[in-house]
Amino acid sequence: MRTVGQIVALVRKDLLLEWRGRTRGLSVVLFGVVTLLLFSFAVGPDTAALQTGAAGFLVLALLLSSTLALSESFRLEHENHALEGLLLAPVEPVALYYGKALSNTLFLLLLAPILTPVAVVLYAVEISLLDLAEVIGLWGLAAAGLSAPGTLFAAMTSRLRSQDVLLPLLLFPLVVPVMLGSVKAIDLVLTGDPMQQLGSWTMLLAGFDVIYWSLCGVLFTYVVEEGV
Repeated sequence: MRTVGQIVALVRKDLLLEWRGRTRGLSVVLFGVVTLLLFSFAVGPDTAALQTGAAGFLVLALLLSSTLALSESFRLEHENHALEGLLLAPVEPVALYYGKALSNTLFLLLLAPILTPVAVVLYAVEISLLDLAEVIGLWGLAAAGLSAPGTLFAAMTSRLRSQDVLLPLLLFPLVVPVMLGSVKAIDLVLTGDPMQQLGSWTMLLAGFDVIYWSLCGVLFTYVVEEGV
């Protein structure tokens, strides 16, 4: 219960700081919208091609936006040695990890109600409200799958000047299964699922989420001890 209380307090702290600043949120949202626009310009006025690639473009926008969000997640903790202060409070490393990972997941999840309608309009996708809810749910699973290893790697590279380069290099190869499952599942929602494959892809996506959240939580303790 003590660990759960620490996690809740850390999530609340991060959300309050984000609400007061809003700079990271605005920059990530604009980056995601611009990414979707660039994909639409690259494909051109081919409506069929836009509709076919809509799921992939949407997940790529999430992936690229996540690196911008994750790279900033530990910036405040390293200013004035705030990370060391949290550990001396004392805050357990496991609570620190899951608090940060949950904050990053919620932050990326909030992009869904903004970027999904933009993609629907840009790519001329016909979608019902139920399908839209399913897409947002799958987006949440994809955000969780990105946030778990992303938080770990952000902590590892946060003190390095080349973080902006190293973080994508470490993160992108590891989250290929999450991206593959997300693209396929969202595509089935948008274009139809005649063979009832959506459940299998969703289970695959959720399975990798469980693996990442379990393994990265264990490894984070060693990352913090070495970093501090």
